Amino acid sequence: MVFSSFTFLFGFFPLLLIIYFFPPFRKREVRNGILLLFSLAFYSFGGWRLMPVIFLSIVINYICGRLSDREQKDALRKMAVAGAIVCNLLLLFVFKYLGFLTENLHQLFPGVPVKELILPIGISFYTFQGLSYVIDVFRGEVKAERNLFRIALYIALFPQLVAGPIVRYTTIAGELRNRQESWENFEQGVIRFLFGLAKKVLLANSFAQIADSIFAQASDQLSTSAAWLGVVAYTLQIYFDFSGYSDMAIGLGRIFGFHFLENFNYPYIAISIKDFWRRWHISLSTWFRDYVYIPLGENRGSKGKHLRNLLIVWGLTGFWHGAAWTYLLWGIYYAVLLIGERYIWGEILGKLPKVVQHVYALFFILIGWLIFRAVDINQIFTFFAILFGAAGTGAWDHQTTYFLLEFRWELIFGVIASLPLKHYIQCLIDRNKYQKIGNLLLNWGKPFLALLLGGLSILSLASTGYNPFIYFQF
Repeated sequence: MVFSSFTFLFGFFPLLLIIYFFPPFRKREVRNGILLLFSLAFYSFGGWRLMPVIFLSIVINYICGRLSDREQKDALRKMAVAGAIVCNLLLLFVFKYLGFLTENLHQLFPGVPVKELILPIGISFYTFQGLSYVIDVFRGEVKAERNLFRIALYIALFPQLVAGPIVRYTTIAGELRNRQESWENFEQGVIRFLFGLAKKVLLANSFAQIADSIFAQASDQLSTSAAWLGVVAYTLQIYFDFSGYSDMAIGLGRIFGFHFLENFNYPYIAISIKDFWRRWHISLSTWFRDYVYIPLGENRGSKGKHLRNLLIVWGLTGFWHGAAWTYLLWGIYYAVLLIGERYIWGEILGKLPKVVQHVYALFFILIGWLIFRAVDINQIFTFFAILFGAAGTGAWDHQTTYFLLEFRWELIFGVIASLPLKHYIQCLIDRNKYQKIGNLLLNWGKPFLALLLGGLSILSLASTGYNPFIYFQF
């Protein structure tokens, strides 16, 4: 079940709202219990046979968290945090990477059987959440939670379960115990959800049709223009798919009184690769920074150690996204670019005009998404040849013309929506002598626009039924 499905929009979510806000159920623990039950029910839609996996994750992190508390002996605390790391990563390895490992071993040694297991939804996200909780307890940044059900709710909380953002316990620990549901939170949450739904349904799904068609096409039938269009379409698709889902998650959390941190900050206006990763999937990049990069020593010590640390972090970042060599290559690709910006061309880049910096960053981001989207290494090299006219497949074809005409408005609105439009509008209003009127129109116009886009999204879902979701694989 995804947020952009009729099952969720007209079944699961309305039922949850009715029960959660039923007047007799005002006590915090009661409402927490309702959220937990519905979150587990949400998880069960991914396969009820996988329920023991999330239960095991909850129990492991609860016990290890209690044992990692500073009230315990140092030796016990170290064993507990080590146990949490091993157990969490073992769960992730078995379900996400065992099949990949056995498949590659099978290619080398045909007698090795290939083990394929169903991937539990959201395992990459709630595994990292559990790890961050235990590590933060060990570091003394938060007290160990003594209530098992609060830890269960933290790990299984359905808004961020499937695709993040990766929520740290320190962010919502207080709100698990005492949060304020209000009409303002409800209104802002619904608006945020509807904008996220529109991103996913009206934009990401449209770009997915272009990207899926082009990437599935035989390479000898693909022109240079079509290849570039496919890469651009996927670049827009993954942004609006993922940021839209993050918006929906943040909005849903707000409805129930939780304040999740932002996960995107207009990444395609970045002026460098470093700037891009400050803006894209912020919860993941900060997670690797705080729990891998800094413990490794970050940029302290020799240049060699720093290069090692960057390669480790970005290799793990790539592999976290999926069990495939393309994801590992994608991670290493960004490590090389960040190393280059740090030690080779970063100083020169900083002196160039901003527009040149934008073009530089966007070019390498596009190439990065090609590596990420490709089904295998061979497709990456084939696409490279086509993109730069070395494949002899022609510069333009009718397919490119068709997609540009068929999805012209989606492409235009997609480019506009990837810019900080609200910031620009607010700046114009602040400079205008009719500032009060402008702010009034903006405040009143936002809910109406959200309702309009939400209605159009539902109509689109009803008419097409095309609703892919990229981040299910994670």
